[in-house]
Amino acid sequence: MFERFIPVLLVLGVAGAFSGVFLAISFLLGPRRPDALKDSTYECGIPARGSIQIRFFVRFFLVALFFLLFDLEAVFLYPWVVLYKGLLASGAGGFALTEMGVFLLVLLTGFLYVWKKGGLEWQ
Repeated sequence: MFERFIPVLLVLGVAGAFSGVFLAISFLLGPRRPDALKDSTYECGIPARGSIQIRFFVRFFLVALFFLLFDLEAVFLYPWVVLYKGLLASGAGGFALTEMGVFLLVLLTGFLYVWKKGGLEWQ
């Protein structure tokens, strides 16, 4: 059974080796000319005023996480829809429909939980 994973491990090893070699070459041969202008904070061409260590509104992160969660779960629907006709022909349509119903129930439960906790409100 382990023999089936040897090509995958080989590809991962080669990718890791190439990444390490190129990072080392970049570090060793790259120019090092730091100055005050390069070390300063740059934000859209406007010089930074005050401290860059500011408190950030956590709601931005929550909205991004909720978007990713529900977007990725919605993406899982597309392959199922494409394969469903073949599943009907093979006699596994009822099982596939039940499984997708359970998946959508979990998705809906998560959505209702977030809604009830006020995660979708912007105040």
